Amino acid sequence: MVQPNLGTGVVARVDYAGEPILESGLAATWHEQLSKWLADAVAAGLPEPTAMVLATADQQGYPSSRMVLCKAVEERGVVFCTNYTSIKAHQILRSKYASVTFPWIALHRQAHVRGRTERLTPQESAAFWAARPREAQLGAWASNQSTVVASRNALDNAYQVVARRFADSEHIPRPPHWGGMLIRAEYVEFWCGRENRMHDRLLYRLDSDQQWRIERLAP
Repeated sequence: MVQPNLGTGVVARVDYAGEPILESGLAATWHEQLSKWLADAVAAGLPEPTAMVLATADQQGYPSSRMVLCKAVEERGVVFCTNYTSIKAHQILRSKYASVTFPWIALHRQAHVRGRTERLTPQESAAFWAARPREAQLGAWASNQSTVVASRNALDNAYQVVARRFADSEHIPRPPHWGGMLIRAEYVEFWCGRENRMHDRLLYRLDSDQQWRIERLAP
C-alpha cells in the first residue's frame, strides 16, 4: 500500500495513550458522562470544545457531514441550532435520524450520539436565540443558508441591509426559519484511544424495552 505524502514534518499516525475507560468509572447515565467529558474538553482549553460533526443522509442515501456547535446536553439528547431551510435540516426532517461525533483528538477521545430527531418548541428555540450574539442573529436573518449566492459582496451586502433594518431594535426577533433541533439519544458511544490501537469503546444503548444497557465494544 502506498503511504500518502503529507509533507515534511507532518505526522500521519498518532500513538494514543488516553486515560482508560472502565465500566466502573462511568457515570450512571450517558448525559452525565457526556457532560463530564465536555467539561474536561473546556478545562483543557481545546478550541471549540462543543463542536461536533453532524452526519445526515438524503433520500438516495448519500451522506453529508459538517461541524455544528452543541448548545445543550440533557436527558433527552443533544441540541444544536440551525436554519430550518438548510440542506441538513431538510435531510434531518425527512429521515428523522441523525448522528453527531465530538472529536476531542487532543484528549484522545471521541463521543458519538445517534437517534431520532425533532424540532424544539418555539419557546425552547427562543431561549437559544436570546443567548445568541447580536452579530450572529443578524447573520441568521441575512443568510439564505445553503442557497447559491452571486458573490461574497452579495453576501456582505445582505448582512448590511439586515444590520440597517434592525439598527434601532434593542432585541432582534427570531426568524421563523431558525431554531433548535434535538437528537434524542438512542446510542451513545465513548471512545478513548489506547496503546496498540486497542482502544476503549463503551456504549450506552437504549433497548426495545426502553432500558439503557452499557456494553464494551471491540476496537
